[in-house]
Amino acid sequence: MAEVLQFLVPTGSGQTLLVWGLEPKPGLEHSLFAVFSKFGLLYSVRAHSNAAVAGPGCYAIIKFYSAADASRAQQACNGQTLFQSSPLKVCVCTKQKGFQQQVLALNSNKCQELANHYLGFNGWSSRIITLQNVSGFDDENEEVGKKPSVRYLCAVEVTLPKHGVQSRGVGLGEADLENGEDPLELVTATRRVQKLAAGRALSSAFQKILLVVLESGKVAVEYNPTAEEPIDSLTEEELEGLVQVNELRLEPFDLEEEVVSDLSLDDE
Repeated sequence: MAEVLQFLVPTGSGQTLLVWGLEPKPGLEHSLFAVFSKFGLLYSVRAHSNAAVAGPGCYAIIKFYSAADASRAQQACNGQTLFQSSPLKVCVCTKQKGFQQQVLALNSNKCQELANHYLGFNGWSSRIITLQNVSGFDDENEEVGKKPSVRYLCAVEVTLPKHGVQSRGVGLGEADLENGEDPLELVTATRRVQKLAAGRALSSAFQKILLVVLESGKVAVEYNPTAEEPIDSLTEEELEGLVQVNELRLEPFDLEEEVVSDLSLDDE
């Protein structure tokens, strides 16, 4: 049976493990990462102190990209002492009925980590097609008295040569300037915004790529274009005039917060 992985923050049923019965100690998250990363790529490891009513100790929330990896980890680690003297309790978490969590894109660093794990470091490449300064492009619509800002728009292409897949994405970076007359602040802000725009464009390109992980461990790739984005049909010359395109879906790339109350337990 195959499992489809997307370049999104993992929120699906079965991708999250709850570990409790942990003894407080320095480097607890590092110890947990060392144990559970042996079963597959991890999105996050977060350890927390128990509530006062629950007594001393800690619990942890561990998120895998793959539900199959999480299941193997739960079966292997539940009831084991691992790196401490007392056994741990490990459960698979499932979302409560009626609860819907926002689907968030992975940031560019996480996208690269996921691609490297399943495709190999040489299994993909990316290039910037265009990086445009669009500061002041819509100044006529700006509020009076608003701080000056630096904006850059970037288009990136991701290529998976072994799978014959190419995907494009766009990203917008913006930062306000405290002092528009300070050249050092302008240079610093410009570098930061260019990097932000390029990272968001890379993440946008990865959103259209689906990783199909087979039981054998082999990975196939599917391309899932987004109808709302017109950039896939544009030539590179047209992409260099991307600023003239009026409707581009440029969404924020926020990180997910761990909420224990949104999880129910499922022992396997």
